Amino acid sequence: MVKLHWCCLGLVLMATVAQADPAPKADADVERGHYLARAADCAACHTAPGGKEFAGGLALPTPLGTIYSSNITPDPDTGIGSYTLEEFSRAVREGIAKDSIYLYPAMPFPSYAKITDADIRDLYAYFQHGVAPVKQANRQSGIPFPLNVRFPLFFWDALFLHKGEFQPDDSRDARWNRGAYLVESLGHCGACHTPRAITLQEEALSEHDGAEYLAGAVVEGWYAKSLRGGRDGLGQWAEADIATFLKTGSTDRTAAFANMADVVQHSTQYLTDDDLTAIARYLKSLPARPGELAVSSARGRAWYEELCVTCHRPDGSGVPRIFPALAGNDVVQTADVISLVHIVLSGGRRPQTSARPIAYAMPAFKTVDDRELAEIITYIRTAWDNSASPVSVQDVAALRIKLSPAETTPRPTPPPPPSTLIKFAPPHIADIPNDDSGKQIELGRRLLAETKKLLPDYVGAALDCDSCHLGGGRVANGSPYYGMAVNYPRENARAARVLTLVERINGCMLRSMNGKPLPVDSAEMNAMVAYLNWISAGLPQHAKVEGAGIGKVDTSLAPDPVHGKELYEAKCAECHGKNGDGLKNAQGAFVVPPLWGDASFNIGAGMARTYTAATFIKHNMPIGYSLNAPLGQGGVLSDQEAVDIAEYFTHQPRPDFAGKDKDWPNGGKPKDARY
Repeated sequence: MVKLHWCCLGLVLMATVAQADPAPKADADVERGHYLARAADCAACHTAPGGKEFAGGLALPTPLGTIYSSNITPDPDTGIGSYTLEEFSRAVREGIAKDSIYLYPAMPFPSYAKITDADIRDLYAYFQHGVAPVKQANRQSGIPFPLNVRFPLFFWDALFLHKGEFQPDDSRDARWNRGAYLVESLGHCGACHTPRAITLQEEALSEHDGAEYLAGAVVEGWYAKSLRGGRDGLGQWAEADIATFLKTGSTDRTAAFANMADVVQHSTQYLTDDDLTAIARYLKSLPARPGELAVSSARGRAWYEELCVTCHRPDGSGVPRIFPALAGNDVVQTADVISLVHIVLSGGRRPQTSARPIAYAMPAFKTVDDRELAEIITYIRTAWDNSASPVSVQDVAALRIKLSPAETTPRPTPPPPPSTLIKFAPPHIADIPNDDSGKQIELGRRLLAETKKLLPDYVGAALDCDSCHLGGGRVANGSPYYGMAVNYPRENARAARVLTLVERINGCMLRSMNGKPLPVDSAEMNAMVAYLNWISAGLPQHAKVEGAGIGKVDTSLAPDPVHGKELYEAKCAECHGKNGDGLKNAQGAFVVPPLWGDASFNIGAGMARTYTAATFIKHNMPIGYSLNAPLGQGGVLSDQEAVDIAEYFTHQPRPDFAGKDKDWPNGGKPKDARY
């Protein structure tokens, strides 16, 4: 729900004794009122988490103190069941409740003043006859005396409230006027997206009032972006993009987060396509604002590739409909960076809608320090033809202080029991040395991250090494590279002999990559080994590292492939495809790997085994389901669910492996082997 300093708080202290309008209302009036209530997003502030709809009680911080939304159900004693139509209209459009009680301007009555008489009647019909009454007393505000004295609000209203319903612009067509009406009145978009003066009124209520209208504003630690034209606003958006965003909460370039995610989930997804197009038409008519100059950050690129590239891709293109693109994303390029810093620090979840039922999440990188964060944000604001100003360490530090400590500081956890394992602490990509050895290490890192692209003659599958070794091999329980090099040479039961690190790499090339081995003395092989040695530098030989491997799963569980198919289609298919064929971008390149078919790993790969795949799924998938950094992975599925999904997709058609007859020559073949 939308929780803002000055937003749709609602009808505070509205319930007093009076005679309600007794006239019955037609079902059509109630249904239209329901639609209008959604367009006005009344539920956002009048429904507390876990509470009854419209019963109020939601705490809303304001510059003067905390106030609580009121009960607007038709209960006659604690709600608005005793309100007449005239009293309802006066409260909504003028901010004056019964007995001439002035409402705080948290209620967006300056916008609602433009609601037409017909829509007020339908809203009244809905709240009197379409909402279930709830007996719940209103809470007193937390605004201290003398600021809680309401009489001065008379003067505030006299100065800043402009009465009169919306007047169409005869020079514009009907669709533009409909969009203007929805944005300026019912939708009250300016309550968040228009800056406010020191006296707390919006600096403009329409385009006719000045260029500050919908020019962007900071609300509760988030930047509500400019809705005007230009790079900082909606200049690069098509009308269809805006309509799709309001309907689904995302486009191929961006996704809703924080308060806007709630707006989509509870309000705009329910609007008709005609109304969404009208809103888009109106917003696209607002003129542009000037942009900013760009700079770059070399270390920022390294941090980006370490922390962000899995979801947002090396070129910033994201994953269509799932993870927003950062290239060309105007939220990334806004003049005020507070939202960008906030989402990186605190994470966020996109709205759950009927069109996009899976609410993917952005992990919270609350442990990233100010310098690293400034480098990352500066990079993404200036890479891929993005054009925005750099962010300084001081900017980030100042914004971090403004945000709630609960959002940016990890909660204290009890110390873990004593362990003989070495703490999982791989070095950062940004620390690769800037010398000749560093160039070789960096080449190895890129070969592992972009194996298919850089080694097309040796890779048959549409996979990279990092497809299974997540986050550049820096994710605990994500088959990390950290600690790998110091554990080779080592005994391998499948080969029944000791394997070197080079042989292990080539084993993956043959099986997981469904390709052919690299020459053992090639520059590419030496570079891969150099990166694996670098990331494990300083670890003792045969070190046991926390988070090594892919975790554990209960191998005694009997798999159910029928249930696995149902789970796969519900939780995996959006990324990996209903037929396991992965997901490609507009250029035809894979951004999510295929799980079966000719372009996937062959039956000789470890991931083709049920319990190996289940363990990886359990601890790493689905990516982007929670706020856990770095990838939001793990903790979503039970062991049984992971086993069922793995049984289903590992037994789908995939390439054969020519050397399968040579595996496990001394016996001991696991029960889930595919041959």
